[in-house]
Order: sequence, then C-alpha cells, then structure tokens
Amino acid sequence: MELDWLLAPPLPETMPRQRVLYHRLRDAILIGRLAPGTPLPASRSLAASLKIARNTVLFAYEQLVAEGCLAADRQGTRVALLPARLATAPSRADESGAPLQLSTRAAAALQPEPAREAAALPFAPGTPDYGAFPFRSWRACLERAWRDAGWRQLGYAAHGGDPALRAALAGHLTTVRGLAVDAGQIVITSGTQAALDLCARLLADHGDTVWAENPGYLAARVAFGLAGLRVHDVPVDSEGLAPSETDWSGHPPRLIMITPSHQYPTGRVMSLPRRLALIARARQSAAWIIEDDYDSEFRRAGPAPPALFGLQPDAPVVYVGTFSKTLYPGLRLGYLVLPHAVAADFARATTQATRAGQGIEQRALADFIERGYYTAHLRRMRARYAARQLALRAALKEAFGPSVELSGGDAGLHLVMWLPDGVRDSEVAARAAQLGLGLRALGSYTRPPVACNGLVLGYGSLAEGMVGEAVRRLAAAVQSGHTAA
Repeated sequence: MELDWLLAPPLPETMPRQRVLYHRLRDAILIGRLAPGTPLPASRSLAASLKIARNTVLFAYEQLVAEGCLAADRQGTRVALLPARLATAPSRADESGAPLQLSTRAAAALQPEPAREAAALPFAPGTPDYGAFPFRSWRACLERAWRDAGWRQLGYAAHGGDPALRAALAGHLTTVRGLAVDAGQIVITSGTQAALDLCARLLADHGDTVWAENPGYLAARVAFGLAGLRVHDVPVDSEGLAPSETDWSGHPPRLIMITPSHQYPTGRVMSLPRRLALIARARQSAAWIIEDDYDSEFRRAGPAPPALFGLQPDAPVVYVGTFSKTLYPGLRLGYLVLPHAVAADFARATTQATRAGQGIEQRALADFIERGYYTAHLRRMRARYAARQLALRAALKEAFGPSVELSGGDAGLHLVMWLPDGVRDSEVAARAAQLGLGLRALGSYTRPPVACNGLVLGYGSLAEGMVGEAVRRLAAAVQSGHTAA
C-alpha cells in the first residue's frame, strides 16, 4: 500500500510529525479514503517507508485505536468499523448546514468598545493611579494570608465569601458609609460586572424589564442583555434618574439600575426627594433597585449623600460596591449588600450559580481593611485626585475660556466637558485617539432619543505634570472638530 501521502508537503511548521501522521490518518478514515477493514502496514514497516521513528507511528496508531478508528489484534492493524456518529458524518467536501453563531442574547456583548490599550492613555475614564498603590502594605497582607492559609482558602469560598472579609466590610460600611449592616447581608463577588450578572439572574426572570440610565453604564446593559432581560432606557436629568408616568405604566420594571451618588457618566447626584420617591414607587411595583454606589469613596464636595440602601427599613434595594477603582481592577473583588429578608437565600443561590475563589486575596483584603490601610489609602487618593481635578479645570479654562462647561466634579475620577453645537463629540474622540488620548465621547453612552454632546475626561491616572500637554492635544482635537463642522 502506497502511504507516502501521509507526510507529503506541506507540513505544518509548528505541529510535531506524530500529530501530523495522526491527523492525516484520521481524516483519510473519516472521508472514506481508507475504507473499513483496510489493513495498515506494521509500525516498523511504515516507519521505514516514511523515514521516521517507529515511536511516531506507534503514537498515531495507539491514539486512533483508542478513538475506535483502528482495530489492532494478532493479525495486525486495520481500519475499524466506525462508531455511528463518525460513520454518518458528512465528508468535508460535502459539509453544509446552518453557519455557527452565538445566541441572540450574545449580541448584547458584541457592541463596540474602546481598545484595551486606551486605558493607559491620558484622559482614559475609570483608570486609577496605579503608581500610588500601597504595594508594601498589600504585599504584607498577602504574605500573612499565605502564611496562615489552610485548606479552606485553597478551595471554593464559603457561602457569600470569606467570613473575615464580610465582617471587615460590614464594619467599614457602617463606619465610613453610614450603613448599619452586618456580615450576613454581604455577598462577595468578582467585581461589579459579576454582581450585576447575579442580580439579573437571581432577582429577575427571563423577559423581565430592567431600567437603565440613559446615558449610562454600558457594561450593565451587557450583563442584563446576557441574562435575557429587556432593557428600557430612562433619561437622566439634573437630579438623577427621571422616569415618567409612561415609563412606569408602559414599561413596569423588575430591576432599576442606578448610580445615584455620582451618575455615570454625567456625574449628576440624585436628590433626596428623588431617592425617596423612587423607593416608594419601587415598592408599589414590586421592583428591585440596584444601587451602584459609583465613586462615592472619592467624594470632594462635602460628605457623600446617603445611600438609598439605608434610607428606609427593608427597602427593596441592593447595594453594589467594588475595589476596582479604590485598589486595582485586576483584584476582581466586589460585593453586594442585601436586605436581611433575602440575604441568606441569595448567598446560597450564588454558590450554586458560580463557584467563587480567591480565598487568599479575600483574606488579605480583610486584613488590609482591619489594619486601617484601606481607609488611609482612600484618604490619600482623595487628596491626590482633588489636586489633579483642580489642575485639569484650570488648564481647560485656560485653553477653552472661562465659559467652558464642565460637570461631574463632585466625586469620582472624571469630568464631562460639554461641547458647543457644531462640534461632534464622536469626531473629536476619533481625532483625540490619533493624538494619543483615551477620552470617550459622551454620546457613546447614550441611546436614542437622548442625545448628549461632550467628552468624558478621566484624570485618575493623569499626573499633574502631564495635564498641560494632554489639554494641548485635546484643544487640537476639538479645533479639528470645529474645522470639520
């Protein structure tokens, strides 16, 4: 039998010969080139014919025998009668059928997003100052966590997360945020996105309606869409989420997603009357409010407004927090705070929905909080970010005039610079990217019929010495937008 074609060129450069021989024999069997019952040469004979090592042939034969493609006995090796699932498979030349595709829900995760490298550029929103991270203190906490680790820290995390971290967080939220909570109400998650995914799956059913702020946090829409929820956009005004009676009657929500302390991306703060009214209507509608307390840790204009979670007893509010901005996003730890009535069941359901890990990191973070390192780090970063915002405001007013309209400076890590009519934010953002800036067009956060025209300027990673040059490039990008208009 002539089998020279088994290793005939072209040969894949990176694939070992034993894998090449295996694949070509298997393909020949599947398409019928080698019919059932066809005897194959002995391993020594084939190796000599192909001028390869005998072990190479043995590997291919043994693998195909294990898969049922070949049969080997005292009489030699021959092509086996294939299992039904292989014998009925169409040949590659005749393969047809529906194209491979993702689910309809997956479309929610395929929306355009900024390039990953943009996060390292000046004005990239949501990027903290990595250089100011307290490496020494965090490393010491990690070393203690590893030194004291037992088998429990190497397995899946306990219901709701590590007990030490839940207790440390309860104390921190009670002291710093004014939330009277206990450890049993806290569920540790793998960041905000994981928290929203859990809320979408455990607090709502497929096809339910979720309200999203417009403009708003785009990743939240992805989490809700992947959970099979119908996203209804509700506009934001100067006091936060502003639903109309038509929204309540025509699109009754099961979930209401809000960022009341520092609306993302506009930076507006939800007023207390609006907060109380939203809780009352949510109760009437049997809806849950998901309160993402976005950037409340970096509040500069007085104390942070009270969280919806603590405004009324047993309010239908779930509080979401994360360490992505206050520490670093790669930590992938966040948390949910739930009402007592559902906290235990939610924690048990979470364990079934996803197997949480990071036991060592959770224990280290608990130590980091208990020793006061976390509070001290937040205090230092508030001062640093406040100084950067002042420098940025001054540079923007010098470059664009004192009448430049800015918003969102009460908290957080970004400002919104509103653009005049005739200058499109999308065009400015595209030109800014060419100039090495990572800003975002405000319009990219909106859905029709809402229209916003501005730029989201992150300053968390923008050192004060870099502000002047970054604003100079920004001015050039805006000027090109004027020219294009």
